[in-house]
Amino acid sequence: MKAVLPFKLLIMNKKTIILFVLNLLMTYVCKSQQGITNNWLMGYQSAAGYPGGQTLINFYNGMPVLTYDSLEMDFNHTHSNISDNNGNLRFYTNGFYLADATNDTMQNGSGLSPGAYANAFSDGFGIPQASLVIPKPNSPNLYYLFHNTADGYSQPIPNSISYNFYLTTIDMNGNGGLGNVISKNVSLLTDSMNPGKIAATKHANGRDWWVMIHRVNTNTFYKFLVTPTVILGPYSQNIGVIRGDGAGQAWFSPDGKKYAYYYVNGGLDIFDFNRCNGTLSNTVHVTMPFENGYNVGMAISASSNALYVSNTQHVYQFDLTAANIAASQLTVATYDSFVSIPPNCTFCPPLATLFGLSALAPDGKIYITTGNSTVHMHTIDNPDLIGLGCNVNQHSVQLPAYYFNTLPNHPNYFLGCDTTCTTCLVGLPDFPEREALTARASPNPSNGNFTLQFPVQMISGEMEIYDVMGNLVLKEYVAPWSQYKRVNIDGLAKGIYLCKLKWGSIEGSVKVIKE
Repeated sequence: MKAVLPFKLLIMNKKTIILFVLNLLMTYVCKSQQGITNNWLMGYQSAAGYPGGQTLINFYNGMPVLTYDSLEMDFNHTHSNISDNNGNLRFYTNGFYLADATNDTMQNGSGLSPGAYANAFSDGFGIPQASLVIPKPNSPNLYYLFHNTADGYSQPIPNSISYNFYLTTIDMNGNGGLGNVISKNVSLLTDSMNPGKIAATKHANGRDWWVMIHRVNTNTFYKFLVTPTVILGPYSQNIGVIRGDGAGQAWFSPDGKKYAYYYVNGGLDIFDFNRCNGTLSNTVHVTMPFENGYNVGMAISASSNALYVSNTQHVYQFDLTAANIAASQLTVATYDSFVSIPPNCTFCPPLATLFGLSALAPDGKIYITTGNSTVHMHTIDNPDLIGLGCNVNQHSVQLPAYYFNTLPNHPNYFLGCDTTCTTCLVGLPDFPEREALTARASPNPSNGNFTLQFPVQMISGEMEIYDVMGNLVLKEYVAPWSQYKRVNIDGLAKGIYLCKLKWGSIEGSVKVIKE
């Protein structure tokens, strides 16, 4: 079966030295993993001709590059993948099987999540966040795929019940470096669970992982702790309201301090999360209106200060820094009645571009699906900004092929150690000391529009641009966890400029030429 794409150390006190070393370490960790989330895949009906096929969105050079290809793996909600540090796609899945970098079925990669649902939806599971990939701690070539399905009915429906939470292990040393599955469909938990909504964040030690799922028709969350030697759990915690089944999404905030769970039949739950012991606390429950659609979603901005609910007809914003998060709810977009029609397609029906699933992308924007099979996506261009300045840009992205409500399930792989509640367990790597980060601009020279690329940083920063006389001509915010910053200096004269990137005491700079 053919598948798809695809710093001069001064005399310091002990505390300062520890903090300094950790800062360097986290910078290294972030840099060493740069690129692993840069590929997004979507599309279906490859053999049907245009507009059937797949779209690969590659963020590695800053600006998203959209590529069309006619391939055989179909995506229907479920999608997870991982790339290497250079942004080369390693493997991916639609919930039904795994594909390797050659776009063929990975060795022993077929037959994931067996059952009635898999039999009915062999072209891709229609469940948001039904699979998730994390690297096995301290094992560079081993990956864990967590996955489930909807197997509560002989005739599967999207809002079914999952009776098994599975683990599949991939060894990238196998099959000549293409990878092979060394264990498959190992049941970690047998119970009545909500399908999909698998979310994960790093443990406070910066090495291990917390993986979270929900028990249907209860207020129970199950948690697993992934360590280098064993997967611990499930641990259970009862908190908040009773949650039934229903479409939606679950995400940890990029900083790992919040966990949010949105389900269309009940509403939005926001919790504080303790990365050290895995406990949820301080429940905020918001009843969201049902807007005649089940393709809904939710995402959190890179700074972790804003949450967005994409609820079919509207996009709502919540200020996660507010004293009363529920009261901060703001409507930031209303569906503008636009219908999507692929170009040069005489018989393609017009389809409404509603608001569906949401995900934070490597470029710092949040992308929103349309909830229908269309060739358009929405973006939230400035999601860290509270208020209408976040700019929900409707149907702003046009894809080369139809897709159906598919976004990758990527946790924040770059999250490091939190020393406020634990001792860092990540070993100090061997790398040369340095005072500045390396930044580059592309294209350079440019017409005034270029993209800065730099190692991922844990905190927000700022960009400053100076002319040849040393005058500050532009200053802008840089989102945490971002790898790229798009810059527009169309209004400035031609010449040479110095672009500085600053995160506290860490700086990087690059000269840019405007022609």
